[in-house]
Amino acid sequence: MTRFDIDAAIRSHHYWRRQFINAFAGGDYADMPLSEHRGCMLATGGTQADDAHRRFHALADEIIALSNNGLGDQADLLLPELSEAAHQLVAALDRLR
Repeated sequence: MTRFDIDAAIRSHHYWRRQFINAFAGGDYADMPLSEHRGCMLATGGTQADDAHRRFHALADEIIALSNNGLGDQADLLLPELSEAAHQLVAALDRLR
C-alpha cells in the first residue's frame, strides 16, 4: 500500500464536509464548487477505508444530483447520512494507523 498522511486525509475530508454542509445550510449552493470532491486522490489500497471512502463520495454525488435537479429538500435529508459516512471514514482511517 502506498503510504499517505492519514491526518491530512482526515482533515481534508472534514474540511470539505463542513464546507458542503454549510453551503446547503445557507441555501447558497452556487457559492461552493460542490463537485470539487470528485478530484479526491485518497487511495487506501483496498482496505476497509475504501468502502467508507466510496460511500462518502457516493452520498456527496447523490446530494449534488438532487440539488442540481431542483430537489434541495431531498438533498438536505441526506446531510446527516453524509456526516455519518464521514465519521465512518475517519474511524476506518484511524484503524490504518
